[in-house]
Amino acid sequence: MIKLTRGDLNQTVWASFDELEKQRKWYVIDAKNQTLGKVAEKAARILMGKDKVWNWDAQDVGDFVVILNAQKIKVTGNKLKNKLYFRYSGYKGNVKSATLEEMLQKKPEEVLKLAIKGMLPKNKLRKHRLKRAKIFAGEQHSFEHLNLQPVQLDGN
Repeated sequence: MIKLTRGDLNQTVWASFDELEKQRKWYVIDAKNQTLGKVAEKAARILMGKDKVWNWDAQDVGDFVVILNAQKIKVTGNKLKNKLYFRYSGYKGNVKSATLEEMLQKKPEEVLKLAIKGMLPKNKLRKHRLKRAKIFAGEQHSFEHLNLQPVQLDGN
């Protein structure tokens, strides 16, 4: 933990990168039968470090998050048919689209990644925060050796 003295209270204190890396924790979210927005919102809060006492916007103080069962996520309403994802290669007339249903079958990790990306602030730290999100389509993941703390989602 970073120690502050009485003279430091009126000044901005910047933690070193090494100090922040030591304090990062690993969380796991099971997305099975959870709504897309709730999982993405909770993951974005963890990646930004909003739930920490030691938090400010100018420095990346968030934690790692592992999301399991991205394939079994729920959505409400007619989003499976109506929600579209676009990608553009840069060439004329080469805009391609896919519905949420198609994306969940082909790339379920990408759906969650794009939802989390939309909830993170649009600044230079966004790319670094998004790298700390590890998303898996099923139950299997390669982080069993770490001390993963389960996250409870509100509402369900």
